[in-house]
Amino acid sequence: MMPRLIHPSADIAADPFHEHPHGLLRIHRQVLGGVFEFATESPQLLRLVRWAYDGLPRHRLSTAPTRIKVRLMVGGRMEAERTLRSARARGRMHEPAPFAMISAPGLLCGASDCSTVAVMSPERRTALIVVARELLRFPYHVRYELIELAVFTLAARVQELMPLHAACVGRGRRGLLLIGDSGAGKSTAVLHCALEGLDVVSEDSLFVAPRALLATGVANFLHVRRESLRFLSAADASLIRGAPVIRRRSGVRKFEVDLRQRRFRLAPRPLEIQGLVALCAGSAAGGEPQLVPLAPAEADARLRASQPYAVSQPGWRIFAERMRSVPAFELRRGRHPRDSIAALRQLLHGQ
Repeated sequence: MMPRLIHPSADIAADPFHEHPHGLLRIHRQVLGGVFEFATESPQLLRLVRWAYDGLPRHRLSTAPTRIKVRLMVGGRMEAERTLRSARARGRMHEPAPFAMISAPGLLCGASDCSTVAVMSPERRTALIVVARELLRFPYHVRYELIELAVFTLAARVQELMPLHAACVGRGRRGLLLIGDSGAGKSTAVLHCALEGLDVVSEDSLFVAPRALLATGVANFLHVRRESLRFLSAADASLIRGAPVIRRRSGVRKFEVDLRQRRFRLAPRPLEIQGLVALCAGSAAGGEPQLVPLAPAEADARLRASQPYAVSQPGWRIFAERMRSVPAFELRRGRHPRDSIAALRQLLHGQ
C-alpha cells in the first residue's frame, strides 16, 4: 500500500495524523555508531535506504548503541497535481491544494499535498521525511539531500558527535584527519589511499566523539572528478569510469564510486585520530619535504577555519582542546599522488 497524504474524512476522525499505518516495511542498519530503524510504505524509498547503507561496517561508539527512527513517506500525487492544473486552466481554482496531516514516532506535522519535507527531532530520536512523488525521478538527490541529511543530523545531535567537513583514513586503530580547502586534493588523496590499501572512514562527512577522538563516517561512495583519472592505472581508471556519474547542485559532474567493492578497504571500526593533516594545493619544491610540521596555534587556526559549521556546535571547545595534543602537519603535493600516500603511511607507522 502506498502512503497517502490526502486522507478520507473517516481517517480525520479515527486517525487524523495516520499514526497507525499498516503494512510498513522496516529495516535496521547500524550507521555512525547508532542503530537506525527505517520504516516506509514505499519499496522505492526502501531501495534508496539500502543503496546508501547496505554493506557498511557496523561501527560502534558505545556498548549500547543509540536507537533512532526514520519514517519515510511519498507524497505529491501526480493525479492531484493534474486535477489542480486542470481546475486552474478552466478558471475554477477557488481553494489551495489540500493540507494533510502526517506523523512519525513523536512527531505530528502538516504539509500541503505537494510538499517535500524533512523534520528531525534529536530529543525524540526520530525523523520524518516526505518525498514529493515527482522527486523520485532524482534518486541521488533524495538519498543525498534528504535521507543522508536526516541520518547525519540525528547521529551527530543525539550522540553529541562533532560533525566535520573532513576526510579520515588510517590503518588498524589509528586514523588521520584530513582537511583542506576546495581544490587541495582531498578527494584525490582519499581515492589513492583506498586504492593503496588504507582503511577509509569517510571522504567528506566525518563525525568525531570529541573526548575520545574516535572518528566514524559513512564510507559508501567516493566522488571523483574525471581529471583525477590520469594518475591511475588502466585497470583502476576503467573501474572508476564504470561508475555512475552524478551532478552536484553546483553543476560539477563526478563519478560516484561505490567503495563497498572488494577493491577497497573500509575501516571496520571507528579510528582514533592520531594526526591532523592539512592538505595544501601547492607543490613541494625540489628537495623540500612534503610533510611540514605545524605549530599548535597554526594547526588550531587551520582546523577552525576549515569548519565554519562545527565551531558553532556545543562540543567544539572539548574537541579543539583534544586536537591540540595531536601532531599536525601540512602535506604539500608531490609529483604523483602516491607520494602523498607514502607520506601518510609514514605518519601512521612512524608516529
